[in-house]
Amino acid sequence: MSSKRFRKLPEKTRDLNADTVDKLIPILKQNCTTKFDESLDLSLQINNKQKKSEIAIRTAINLPGGTSKKVKVAVVCEENKFQEAKDAGADIVGGDDLVEEIKAGNINFEKLICTPGMMIKLSKLGKVLGPKGLMPNPKLGSVTNDIKQAVTNAKSGQVEIRNDKDGNICVSIGNKSFANDKLIMNFNAIIDALEKEKANNTIKGDLIKQAFITSTMGVSYKIKLGKSF
Repeated sequence: MSSKRFRKLPEKTRDLNADTVDKLIPILKQNCTTKFDESLDLSLQINNKQKKSEIAIRTAINLPGGTSKKVKVAVVCEENKFQEAKDAGADIVGGDDLVEEIKAGNINFEKLICTPGMMIKLSKLGKVLGPKGLMPNPKLGSVTNDIKQAVTNAKSGQVEIRNDKDGNICVSIGNKSFANDKLIMNFNAIIDALEKEKANNTIKGDLIKQAFITSTMGVSYKIKLGKSF
């Protein structure tokens, strides 16, 4: 049974005509009637079923408007890079000892970065890291010798965009407390990143079949795709 708060929200919003995200954000904020700072989240369905293959999108971008999340970052690297990682703001730093901790299932971080030289040791932990989406990936910038930049990105608004097997992508553009222009900037950055992925994957037709936006405890609205600025 839905709560009294939820029953006061608009009904059948998915039946409304699609509208641009800049017009929908103020409406979503009005629907954020809980006491906490609700997240504004995108749900995208992509055209991942192609004639010759199934498209798998996985990329990372830095949201220009930032995020509200504090990310706990671990770095696996050589001993001579420990101080560099700590100075960059990494929460956990180690070498073989940290690899053994991870192997034992002791994972208390949200982002894992490693140097190329240590990747061969982490690659054996696919069964531990893979299901949690924590395996470092050169394409995402998490396998690198530039530890400072990788940690800075992870701490300052970097998000991963990936589709599931059904072609669905879910990603937050920020919270209710964010200024509208920052939310729109984040939205446009995500759409730009997906357009680049479309070009890289030579996808036929539109990449995004449909898009919706909702707040954590609110209702969803259909987005009319196109730049807001």
